[in-house]
Amino acid sequence: MPPKKRENGNSAPQAATGRRRSARVSSTGKTSNYFEDDVDESEDTGTARKPAKNPKKRTRVESDHDHDDESDEAPYEEEGDSSSRGDGDEVDEEDEESDEVNPSLPPKRGRGRPPGKSPKLPKKAKDGEESDAPPPRKRGRPSKATPKAATAGDDGGDSDDEEFDDENRVTFEPLPQLRDTGGIEYEDTRIHPNTLAFLKDLKANNKRSWLKARDPEFRRSLKDWDSFVETLTEKITEADETIPELPLKDVVFRIYRDIRFSKDPTPYKSLPLLDLKPHYSAAWSRTGRKGPYACYYVHCEPGGHCFVGGGLWHPDKDAIAKLRASIDERPHRIRRVLANPHFRRTFLPKAKDGDEKSIIAAFTAANKENALKTRPQGFHPDHRDIELLKLRNFTIGTKLKDSDFTSTAAQNKIMAIIEPMVEYVSNNKSNSA
Repeated sequence: MPPKKRENGNSAPQAATGRRRSARVSSTGKTSNYFEDDVDESEDTGTARKPAKNPKKRTRVESDHDHDDESDEAPYEEEGDSSSRGDGDEVDEEDEESDEVNPSLPPKRGRGRPPGKSPKLPKKAKDGEESDAPPPRKRGRPSKATPKAATAGDDGGDSDDEEFDDENRVTFEPLPQLRDTGGIEYEDTRIHPNTLAFLKDLKANNKRSWLKARDPEFRRSLKDWDSFVETLTEKITEADETIPELPLKDVVFRIYRDIRFSKDPTPYKSLPLLDLKPHYSAAWSRTGRKGPYACYYVHCEPGGHCFVGGGLWHPDKDAIAKLRASIDERPHRIRRVLANPHFRRTFLPKAKDGDEKSIIAAFTAANKENALKTRPQGFHPDHRDIELLKLRNFTIGTKLKDSDFTSTAAQNKIMAIIEPMVEYVSNNKSNSA
């Protein structure tokens, strides 16, 4: 605070000047020229003005009467009144005074680390406020469980977060709905078009996950096939009395296969040798779909692969030995069955009617897939039926259209193929082959 003026009763009051004495003290020790016209009572008392100890610090001193006379006093400097300032006058602005440093005094040397090398500590956030400063780094290796997105900076944080979200993003797809029936009712005596459409889609998507997502459609198609087989079983047992009434599970083949001990992970039936894909099938014999006996076989697969057949396919060693013994001892029996006109027209259309050699040649050509190249053991090379003895498959069959299974007369068309082979299948059964 500047020293207060002493009142002198003998002296007359000093005339008021037009300038207002500034309440701000210069940060330097030099007295400003601004106060040359005013009388400094410190000269009368003999006390000199002491400069500030620290030139870097500045203090603002306000008079006790500044606030009282604030409305009556003129501002420090009016706009356009630059002529009233002298050459040595100081500019009364805080920004310029804060930057003034006395060049004559050297800066003090402080203890400790230089200010340029000391790390800046983050400001503590007040209660209820969020701090923008990053958390302090800890010593040691970073945790392996910390994702990259958590330690990323402001520059690449957003991109890393997006990549992290893309890798862990889970998409939910709605379950497919059942196909529309198209105005066609499900019947026990024929296959519905939706069943063939499902098998066609399964052919293109032979995966367990795909089938699990369409389990309702699979169950509906399987029920359609089971009801078709049950009604067909009644007609087959009427045509062949040697076929017993067996439960459905002993007749129908499963659509999926056992892959526990297989190198091929394809879960649904695929027979590469016959170029077959997922399908529905069933077989009727004395022991159903399994056993050493000849059977009737119905195969349903869209795309021109539907067929009806029968006989023995890949019999075991004992069954093939008994069949060869029957051909060697009673060759007239198999020759008579193959030469039947109804049988020949249905299964051997290329053979000549009444020509026994042509019929046998057509039958052996249809089963030449894995036939022996030389005579079987125990038989003479010049045997009359050596070509039949070389066979290891004794099957017959004919193809059907997809529309034959979906027509109202589907089972009648199938029975028209099964009836001509009843004698062929029953003769093989009597020989336990």
